[in-house]
Amino acid sequence: MITGELKSQVDKIWLTFHSGGVTNPLSVIEQFTYLLFIRRLDERQQLEEKKAQMTKKPIKNVIFTPEQRDLRWSSFKNKDPESMYELFTKPSVDGMTVFDHMKQVGHQAGIFADFMKNANFIIATPKTLDLVVQMIDSINMEDRDTKGDLYEYMLSKIASAGTNGQFRTPRHIIRMMVDIVQPKKDDIICDPSAGTAGFLVTASEYYRDNHSDWFLDKDFREHFNDEMFNGIEIDDTMVRIGAMNLQLHGIESPNLIKDNGLGEGLAEIRNRYSLILANPPFKGALDYDEVEGSILKIVKSKKTELLFLALMLRMLKTGGRCAVIVPDGVLFGSSKAHKQIRQEIIENHKLDAVISMPSGVFKPYAGVSTAVLFFTKTGTGGTDKVWFYDMQADGYSLDDKRSPVKDNDIPEILSRYHSMENEESRARTEKSFLVPFDEIKENDWDLSINRYKEIVYEEIEYDPPATIISDIEALDKQREEALNVLKEMLNG
Repeated sequence: MITGELKSQVDKIWLTFHSGGVTNPLSVIEQFTYLLFIRRLDERQQLEEKKAQMTKKPIKNVIFTPEQRDLRWSSFKNKDPESMYELFTKPSVDGMTVFDHMKQVGHQAGIFADFMKNANFIIATPKTLDLVVQMIDSINMEDRDTKGDLYEYMLSKIASAGTNGQFRTPRHIIRMMVDIVQPKKDDIICDPSAGTAGFLVTASEYYRDNHSDWFLDKDFREHFNDEMFNGIEIDDTMVRIGAMNLQLHGIESPNLIKDNGLGEGLAEIRNRYSLILANPPFKGALDYDEVEGSILKIVKSKKTELLFLALMLRMLKTGGRCAVIVPDGVLFGSSKAHKQIRQEIIENHKLDAVISMPSGVFKPYAGVSTAVLFFTKTGTGGTDKVWFYDMQADGYSLDDKRSPVKDNDIPEILSRYHSMENEESRARTEKSFLVPFDEIKENDWDLSINRYKEIVYEEIEYDPPATIISDIEALDKQREEALNVLKEMLNG
């Protein structure tokens, strides 16, 4: 849990960037991430040096040569602002700047270093750089929880949506999805639109919170660090932010791919993952020639929210599970493509659950109504009854402020989902209920909860018209008497 002191430190860093002219939220986070990485490079080197000193053996992974001493955080942080800024902007040591060195350091420094090609240093003044460096240096980042909490809080400060429909999925919604699917020990997890890697990070925290004993097993640790977490992201900035987020949460070697998951370049990724967690782009559109052929065979569409569902079916192993956020239109859209993807999931695989969420969940980014689909890839059908839940509150106000409130359906959602035997007897008037396959088929594969929910109308009894007229006449008489009293008072 992030402390007030840590929040205050991050807030000051954020304001310093703004005062120095870096005002775009994603740019602030990106520049902060670069400096954080530069500090981590020096800390890695120091650790290697201590090991070498103790073992009397040469350093295995040299990040800084002796000639590059001035490019190290522990060195330049003590210089005056002008000298520090020159080290970032004017090639000197080995013809490199601090920033050049960061970009070319290579995979030995972790996955983040693999995505430096288009990185740019945009801090404009020595004063701003110095202030931010000193503030980052003052943060105690020795343990994983502190590092992860700090970065998550920085990400939470994104105040506006990015391009192409990118925006940050609320962490409590991600946690709900992860707690429902309950990742397994041998899962291979993927987010095909990874963004800041929130789904992967939350899945990793699920293991630490619920299965800490698994980390005593060497095979599990190796699987956790090298194979379990996979992400695809097309945006340069997002893939860097996601890589750093994963590393700060203790996942040193996640498998991140910078590419368009819907394109031909990743056509070979088939039947690979056992769990997919995602919130793919809404309202996007691609031409048919931009989409890999096997996806179009599942759903002939240009809409990204439909194409990503087809992609997930392609990427999942048989028996693999998926939890994905979709806009409400996916549930009831009447186009051929909408019906096609719903029929594919329900008839040819196993649709487990549909959780409809209120429209305010994604504010202030967007007011669109959304739902979470949970399905299992079978290839042979298996949908028997689909569980629906009508979420009306998520613990936060549904306006732009998103302030904490008492009303919260999430604990009940988790309890009911994991006690499905008790759902058989629930009436359609309740928040959750089961709907059989045949009924969904009869309704043209419609997954809108309003199609199946029964609304109870309370009868309201009114007084007879004569009584209402009499009451109105009495009120008129009282009004007239009051008005006469007021006139008398004014006439003195």
